[in-house]
This record gives sequence, structure tokens and C-alpha cells, in this order.
Amino acid sequence: MRFRPCIDIHNGRVKQIVGGSLSDAGNRAEENFVSEADAAFYADFYKRDGLLGGHVILLNPEGSEYYKATKEQAARALAAYPGGFQAGGGINERNAGEFLDLGASHVIVTSYVFRDGRIREENLEKLVRAVGRERLVLDVSCRKRDGVYYVVTDRWQKYTEVPVNRDTLAWLSDFCSEFLVHGVDVEGKASGVEEELVACLGDWAKIPVTYAGGVGSMEDLETVRRLGLGRVDVTVGSALDLFGGSLEYRKVLAFMEEGMEVCRPEPAGLVSETRRAVSGRGES
Repeated sequence: MRFRPCIDIHNGRVKQIVGGSLSDAGNRAEENFVSEADAAFYADFYKRDGLLGGHVILLNPEGSEYYKATKEQAARALAAYPGGFQAGGGINERNAGEFLDLGASHVIVTSYVFRDGRIREENLEKLVRAVGRERLVLDVSCRKRDGVYYVVTDRWQKYTEVPVNRDTLAWLSDFCSEFLVHGVDVEGKASGVEEELVACLGDWAKIPVTYAGGVGSMEDLETVRRLGLGRVDVTVGSALDLFGGSLEYRKVLAFMEEGMEVCRPEPAGLVSETRRAVSGRGES
């Protein structure tokens, strides 16, 4: 299990939000944290620790008045750490190459593939031709309905009829190199992970998979490790002290590296300096 850093950008600012609250109407979201630092600051910070495979997510749609500012922030992050982050948010076969040129290692795609409630295989094939299977990550973030997890799209606002199950993941694995899966109903709440979903991902996924959603404690990290059979990587957002939470970044890294809940020394006060630099809540 590896720690995958995240930089979520909404209305031109680095934020941590409650996932299910995101709305295109009025560019609204329930905010847990709004940083005073820009996305490049976080990218450089993670670069110093050599963390790979994280994601930079643009949370505004292309038609939003804030999209340009959000994209500029994403570009800064990718330039600060070339090859260090995957990029997602409004990716299609026309702009995927642009984000790779900006420095993304992979592109992350949801809505372009899962459209009108189903998998658009023709779009999936276009993406594979544009960037190659090895640089494509499929976001199968999901919510539960009638006891079944379904892929949700358009910044998690729309249900599809595509279930997240063994057969779906097995089929999609032929087209991509990784999966990113947010447990949307717990995303941004730091109230515990979607245990059933994590266990299923550990059992079903035959390619790398990253889980995000609800991590709020070291015990939650241990739950992901145990239920995911060590195969499921994890993202921590709102709970992390870098984003105003109580979960210590250095302690998380130590847990990942050593499997022990111990904290290695902070190099030259780097983490405490970062907390001061990025602290802030506010309106967009």
C-alpha cells in the first residue's frame, strides 16, 4: 500500500471539499479547507519527499467561469513536479495530450468514458489511441444505490448504470493501467472509509488501484491495508494536517514505509512551515 498525494483545485484555489456537495450550479461546494498557497507549492512539497502517483484534479467543468484559473493552477503543479502527478477533470481525447505535455504522468478520465449512463466504448478506444493504455487511469468513483455501487460522473453528480464489480473492473483493465476510486458518500468527511468497497477493490482489482474517501485516522489507514490486502493504495485529504486536519503527514508516511504508527523527524521544520503557509479557510 502506498500513500498517493492529492491536489484538488476548485474555483482557482487548492481546496478540500465534501465530495457529495459539489455542484456546477453556482460553482458551489461545501469547503473543509481553502489554502492560501497555490498548487505549485504543494507539488514542490510532495516532490521533496519523492512521492509519485498522486493526482491533480480540476473540479470545475470547462464551461465554468473559473475553469481558466483552475487549469492554470493545475499547470503550475504539473510544471513544478513533472511526471509526479496524474491529471484529471474534464479529460477527453482532444485535450489529454495537452495535460501530458504539461507534465502529467497519466490522465484520469471519468465522464468522457461513462456518459449517458453507460460505458462509451468508442470514447475509451479513442483515449487509448491518443495516449496509450499505460498512461490512462479510469476514475470509477462510485456511490451506493439499492445496495450496489455505481459509477458516478460529472463531478460525482450523476449516477450511471455501470456497477463497480469484478466483471466491470476486469473488462476495463484491458484499457487502462490504473483505477482511481473515490467512495463519494464519505469523501471529505474524515468519518471512516467505505469498508465494503475497500475489501472489494482488494479482491477484484488486478491492476493498481487507489482508494480515496473518509480516511480520518491511523486506524482507518490500517483498515484500508487490512481489507485491501495491501493491494489498495490510499489518498488522504481533509484529515491531513497539511489541509487543516489532525492526521500527521509524517506519521502517515512512516506508517506506509514501516507499517508502524511512528513519526519520523520533520526535516528542518518543513511540515510545520507548510502548515503555516497553507493554513486558511475562506470564501471563493
